[in-house]
Amino acid sequence: MLAASCAGLLAITGVAGASPASALNQQSQTAAARQQQEADAEADAFGRQALQGMTLDQKIGQLFVADVFGKAADEVNESNQKKYGVGTPAEVVQRYQVGGVIYFNNPGTDNVENPAQLARFSNGLQRAALDSGTRLPLIVSIDQEGGRVTRIGAPATEYPSSMAIGAGRSTEDAKRLATINGHELRAMGINQNFAPDADINSNPLNPVIGSRSFSADPALAGKMVTAEIAGYQRAGSPVDAVSSSAKHFPGHGDAATDSHNGLPEIKRTAEEWRRIDMPPFKAAIDAGIDSIMTAHITVPSLDPSGNPATLSKPIMTGLLRDELGYDGVVVTDSLQMQGVRELHSDEEIPVLAIEAGVDQMLMPPDLNVAIKGVRDAVASGRISEERIDQSVRRILKLKFNRGIVAKPLVNERLVDQKVGTRKNLEQVQRLTDRTTTLLRNDAGLLPLKPGKVLVTGWNRPDYPGYPAEPVTALARQLGPDATALSTGTSPDAAQVAKAVEAAKNADTVVVLTNGLRTATNQQNLVKALQDTGKPVVAVTVQEPYDPGFADVPTWVATYDWREVTMASLAKVLHGKIAPQGKLPVSIPTGADPDKVLFPFGHGLTW
Repeated sequence: MLAASCAGLLAITGVAGASPASALNQQSQTAAARQQQEADAEADAFGRQALQGMTLDQKIGQLFVADVFGKAADEVNESNQKKYGVGTPAEVVQRYQVGGVIYFNNPGTDNVENPAQLARFSNGLQRAALDSGTRLPLIVSIDQEGGRVTRIGAPATEYPSSMAIGAGRSTEDAKRLATINGHELRAMGINQNFAPDADINSNPLNPVIGSRSFSADPALAGKMVTAEIAGYQRAGSPVDAVSSSAKHFPGHGDAATDSHNGLPEIKRTAEEWRRIDMPPFKAAIDAGIDSIMTAHITVPSLDPSGNPATLSKPIMTGLLRDELGYDGVVVTDSLQMQGVRELHSDEEIPVLAIEAGVDQMLMPPDLNVAIKGVRDAVASGRISEERIDQSVRRILKLKFNRGIVAKPLVNERLVDQKVGTRKNLEQVQRLTDRTTTLLRNDAGLLPLKPGKVLVTGWNRPDYPGYPAEPVTALARQLGPDATALSTGTSPDAAQVAKAVEAAKNADTVVVLTNGLRTATNQQNLVKALQDTGKPVVAVTVQEPYDPGFADVPTWVATYDWREVTMASLAKVLHGKIAPQGKLPVSIPTGADPDKVLFPFGHGLTW
């Protein structure tokens, strides 16, 4: 009877020789594909209908994502007046009928105070958009990657960096992190996260990516990217999930220059690019990523013109659209960055981006100038209105599929029940506990023996929205026998002397480092602490490459300095948990970058 049932099932599914489980799985996949096709058809129909009632100016407005100033939709801010000619964020949305806005927590933009405020802000902006001529809701975006790229801190849940997740090796952890992050963002009215980072950090000297990347290994990075996309976009109903964006295509991981300040040149061959940088982006496309963000880099082997990839038709259309088959939204990185402004005017840049195959422009320095450039290009026949329609349809499809059209507003009264909950905090703490990597324990100092501990060294610069400082946070987590003494980012002789004096009263010194390669004063601090004769535990708290620049018998890597990460570090130092992280990159020696000090996959435990 069982054999007959199985045979019947295989006949129905058409999978000769397959097991019942695999046949059922194929049925499930077929049903999911059919549902996706139906959803796409519905989204396309919505897009076509919406386009019919839009003017050219309204269509062009949808192509831009604006940065607005202040913490409330109706808050008058002189920066809005200076940049946009209107006082409030709501007026910016209504005047330009933009497709989206993006939040920042920096002192200039100053959008972020707390989760409840963000929910009110988002609702106010959405009401302004729905009351405008297009009556289309906004894509409300943010960069909430985790680690050092965190726009919303506590009381929202904070997350370890992508490289920490790579060290943990668990795709389930990556998916869980993205699910929690996405649900919390959506509760605050934010419906798009510019994450995950799909770059391969193959250059240890990379000044802008580093621990934002999952790994230097394309296969590992691709698995983590795929897992996070599932967490962001498919965990729960569309109105609970968020749109995700893989960045920065075609790959920013080998850059030696920060594209905020210049135009990096990537010297990979086309074959190397396909082998190293392409796989995570291909994985993202296969996983159904909603959007892909461009990189302001030049890759001569892919386009010898010298244009940044953002403005390159061979890269954006030839590779991304044609070769990889991507038909989702392509969004630029910020157009305020120097990397995209080196060769062309602010009026010309959006036109070149559209010609290259881009759909949406992020944060133009002057929105009036950018819109005028596109409008004039259409008027002259340089860009057809049909080309504009193509991009607008993609943007509208994203809004529809992600539930932004169906539910643009959030329930402000439920924010505290959904954001920074005990359950979320506990789950993220558990997955962070699996990321700390013990690189060296030659002196047998770990786990720490009972006694007085001095925690000193690197502390991040003062920055709004980040109340927890790693030196203080770690000392607090280590308990009453630990004393905190920050030496900042570049300790002078007096600060080094003060740390050395404090070390005399400690049984063990834990020194945090960040960026030792270019931080001579931090190197001096580490050496001076070692010269005291006290046991020293060194911890590299952002990129893991610092051990190449200080010969300390005990080295630990955490990949970021968030409070949740310092809590995990404290558990490892005390021996409450064993270190489980495995290096997702190789660490070279400082003297010879081609000589490996700690290989990919290295990680001690007990």
